[in-house]
Amino acid sequence: MLAFTTYSEAGGVGKSTLAASLAVAAARDGRDVLVIDLDPQEASISYLLDVDDERDDSSADSLVRHLVERPRGEFDDLIRPSEGVDVIPAHNSLSMLGKHLQRREEEANDFGENWNRNVQLLRVLRENDVQDRYDTLIIDPPATADVKLYNAIHATRSLVVPFEPSGKGFKSVDGLEDLVPGLEENLGINVGVLAIVPNNFSGTNDQQDMLEEIQNKGYDVPVVLNERGSLFEGCWRQQCSAFKYIEEHRDRERDYELETLERLRSLSRQLHGTVEATA
Repeated sequence: MLAFTTYSEAGGVGKSTLAASLAVAAARDGRDVLVIDLDPQEASISYLLDVDDERDDSSADSLVRHLVERPRGEFDDLIRPSEGVDVIPAHNSLSMLGKHLQRREEEANDFGENWNRNVQLLRVLRENDVQDRYDTLIIDPPATADVKLYNAIHATRSLVVPFEPSGKGFKSVDGLEDLVPGLEENLGINVGVLAIVPNNFSGTNDQQDMLEEIQNKGYDVPVVLNERGSLFEGCWRQQCSAFKYIEEHRDRERDYELETLERLRSLSRQLHGTVEATA
């Protein structure tokens, strides 16, 4: 199974858009895909894929309740279909996940139990045989390095990092050299960077220099996504992936947008190919 977390410490770089696009691309290649939204912000992948209608329902079951071993229903009942992809949507209770997990860990410690707050998502996924039921697992946490990110990385062990070719964006990628070893030391696991994905790339000399420097650091850059502001803004407006947006909401096909879809398909296939070759 290909499993990865989309992560960037810089906001507004197209993290959720990339996650949705890769999920739909994999599904269209015939793969069974599960996306988990761990971002409590309303502008998350749950909104993008139009499955966020129970976000503020306090009576609804949620992934948070399963993580703290207080479920109100079956795990499968959390799953919502969208564009051929299974999605576990975000719930507003995610904003308090750290507090809930800490309280549950302290309770376990009081009874002499070993209970690690950072591995509870992995536990839930294993208990529900996600690794056998799906070909692809994509987790989309917020940009902050907190317990949501730690649970995502424990479950996937791999990162796909969108990169905006700007000074701020380059700094976030440069920070991976400290972030990844820090995560490995703190979590006690190996963490790999599967790909850096430049987004909103216009090909200026400065951007080319940044791209070359990233590649010289040893990171894989399988594809480069050019400036497509209108396309991705349209996705958020219509609450759908880039694939569905072009098919259903464009009055005519634009060659440069079709090229973007092909690059997303290519990226998805390369990521799966890497994992399959390793296996």
